[in-house]
Amino acid sequence: MKKKVVVTGMGVISPIGNSVEEFKDSLKAGRSGIKGITQFDAADFAVKIAGEVTDFNPSDWIDKKEARKMARFTQFAASAAVQALEQAGLFADRKIKGNAARAGVVLGNGIGGFEIVSESFRKLFDSGPRRILPLTIPLMIGNEASGNISMLFGLKGPAYTQITACASGTDALGQALDLIRAGRCDIVVSGGTEACIVPFAIGGFQMLKALSAGRNDEPQKASRPFDSSRDGFVLGEGAGVLVLESEEHARSRGALVLAEFAGYGASSDAYHITAPDPSGEGGGRAISLALEDAQLKPEDVQYYNAHGTSTQINDPTETRMIKIAFGDHAYKLKISSIKSMTGHCIAGSGGLEAIASILAIREGFYPPTINLDNPDPECDLDYVPNFVQYGTVNAAASGSHGFGGHNGVVVFKKYEL
Repeated sequence: MKKKVVVTGMGVISPIGNSVEEFKDSLKAGRSGIKGITQFDAADFAVKIAGEVTDFNPSDWIDKKEARKMARFTQFAASAAVQALEQAGLFADRKIKGNAARAGVVLGNGIGGFEIVSESFRKLFDSGPRRILPLTIPLMIGNEASGNISMLFGLKGPAYTQITACASGTDALGQALDLIRAGRCDIVVSGGTEACIVPFAIGGFQMLKALSAGRNDEPQKASRPFDSSRDGFVLGEGAGVLVLESEEHARSRGALVLAEFAGYGASSDAYHITAPDPSGEGGGRAISLALEDAQLKPEDVQYYNAHGTSTQINDPTETRMIKIAFGDHAYKLKISSIKSMTGHCIAGSGGLEAIASILAIREGFYPPTINLDNPDPECDLDYVPNFVQYGTVNAAASGSHGFGGHNGVVVFKKYEL
């Protein structure tokens, strides 16, 4: 029998709020965090908008000196981890309570400290190698978020980084689930983080024709998953971090359980480096594997948090994935994409969308897909258009799909003793 894994803490840094409460309130209000880019001068770019994290001061959560030794993506992850650990009641003098050797970290990250890479390349080309930032390497590499969280909070179990592009955060949660089920850890801090709103990233995605470039003058309407007038995704940033525990460990210390982490499924399309298999077979299989792992039938799930990027190819393909996995029940599901509000936070999306799914279970609501005014005829399911809806959610699934053909899906259930 599989060991039951539960969620006891959550933390959020996002374009629509820098706490779980702010994030939840924005989801219910259908509030967009997409605005004009402020982190650099985007005047020469076709794309001038993004889902930026605002009003963020890492010293609200972590020591100022420590924060200065972190790239932005690590600052996001560490700040969200503090929130999650505090909610879980696992802090004592800023260190993990209990057996530190049984506490691990698994974080998803796609790109690392891109602002550090960009600045160091600029200094190299402008002034030569002696002007490169001394901490360039430890700041830029993707594993530094998990490494810093391990050091900050004294987590002495495994500290892993999962890199599967936009599926990284979801796959990190799946890896954490397996660590606890296997008995290797009692506690794992897990989720995803990303911060890549820099000229190089915007320019690179722009050259792929992946980003929305037609609504710079109305940025809050630019991300419009499943809508017939969508023209690309909007780059976002942020972190969603969860504290996962074995049920036995959580109950032994009297922790408040927020939800059961019931299942995970993964697959590869083996099709194309940037495009999903248009048949939807790979993603559909990942959903089915996650439901099987959770010991749920398709009709047991009320809400599906879609990857929903607002690109021409993703949205109808994902619709096919959902139909493959859920069959006739796909037409009864509530489905939504919170990327309509946050933008696409790359690896951060998996963590943030897992938290949105847990909030849906706990508070009985379906986050809306805003800007869904004229659905694409190929996208014919119930995507909760424009306004929040309310109803009982006993089980929710959340899917992510990344360049390279990576598909990851997690399933959460209302916790019952």
